[in-house]
Amino acid sequence: MDKVLEKLKKGIRQFQAEVYPEQTETYRKAESEPQKPAALIITCADSRIDPELITQSGPGELFVMRNIGNLIPAYGEMMGGVSAVIEYAVAALKVNHIAVCGHSDCGAMKALLDPASLETLPSVKNWMRNADAAMSVADSLAPKDEKPSERLKRLTEENVLLQIQHLRTHPSVAGAMARQELTLSGWVYDIGAGDVRIAENGERGFHSIGQEKHKG
Repeated sequence: MDKVLEKLKKGIRQFQAEVYPEQTETYRKAESEPQKPAALIITCADSRIDPELITQSGPGELFVMRNIGNLIPAYGEMMGGVSAVIEYAVAALKVNHIAVCGHSDCGAMKALLDPASLETLPSVKNWMRNADAAMSVADSLAPKDEKPSERLKRLTEENVLLQIQHLRTHPSVAGAMARQELTLSGWVYDIGAGDVRIAENGERGFHSIGQEKHKG
């Protein structure tokens, strides 16, 4: 017996028995109408992150793309799925906001700090080139006595900020921003604390949502 598959099946049955009956109309409406997500969330493939859960969003409210390290190649570099998702979200779905979400204890960022760990993962190693500049900035800003945990935190933040820069090079994004139809933000999700720190309006600093006063 495939224990992993059986566990997944159990979860599906629980969804069908407990979750779906209470939200039947929501799901039927989501299927019968074209999707109109308000935001694109670009986050890490890390299995501990659930964008819908941490933002308390329902079916059809978020367009989500996940990859190792929440990386966004600059336009023209490594054209493929990431570029296609961004273009579709902005040009076709007309999302109004894009958030790039990094997170604590990120394996991709740890790999940047320990390049030797990628020697047996050539595809991942090549992909991580999209974060090279973040490593350079983090190193240049680091104090001499920086602790490893602080270095990882700094690199995670710099990577999010770098990916936002890359995001701006995509024609669909640049055009929508010029028309004031699209805004961007950078997030870092603290898995253990359940908090999200956000840099918005082009800021470099990240501010805790948990400490922010509720905005009506």
